[in-house]
Amino acid sequence: MDRPLRTVDVARATGYSVQQVRDLERLGVLPPARRESNGYRAYGPRHVRAASAYRSLALAVGPVVARRTMVGLQGASLVDAAAAVDDLHAGLAAERAQTLQALTALEAIRSEAAAPSPGSRLTITELADALGVRTSTLRHWEAAGLLEPERVGSLRARVYGEPAVATARVVAALRAAGYGIPALRDVVAELHGLGDAADAQAALRDRLDRIADRSVALLRAGADLAAVVDNPGRAQLTEASVSRAAPPSVAR
Repeated sequence: MDRPLRTVDVARATGYSVQQVRDLERLGVLPPARRESNGYRAYGPRHVRAASAYRSLALAVGPVVARRTMVGLQGASLVDAAAAVDDLHAGLAAERAQTLQALTALEAIRSEAAAPSPGSRLTITELADALGVRTSTLRHWEAAGLLEPERVGSLRARVYGEPAVATARVVAALRAAGYGIPALRDVVAELHGLGDAADAQAALRDRLDRIADRSVALLRAGADLAAVVDNPGRAQLTEASVSRAAPPSVAR
């Protein structure tokens, strides 16, 4: 039977400091260590795998979600544990899809910007005619949070300035491409917070690169997570494999 691992052994195997290993146990990221008769902590290979899994998860989804996930996995059934990990993958996939939608919208903006402008301030009828849609469609987009027309006069008539006209043209282009209202709401919110189109496009492409890095980190966490949630009596690591369990980089 392999000898118990000391705190310093776990630290060396994972790249954490001794204090960080103790903190991870205190936070519930690591299963509780067995205490020997002299009061010292006695760890095992499963603790090393848990620390390694946390490091990769922290890179993938951030330390707060990583801690919450690791705590939730302690004692979870295999079905619940697998579902929790699937949710993390789904979250990254959703971020990627939303970013790609925003990039598509920027392309639509460029395309629409090249088209002749119908005017700087339009009534709802004029804008509907310019886009080839019904006025009821514009009201629906407004109710869905996609458009914000000005209201003027005692009758509170809708008037669309240049920003609203530009947004309406992008919405119309993406609706024609098959985008649903929920996706459009995310895209419009994204575009309003990005500013200049050229800078926004670079920022979105950088975000895609970072999402890819996080996805790879989540994949790396997979084998360690399987060892954490699996029956502790199955597929134990040897002491030699523990010493090779982690690269030197550390996510705190």
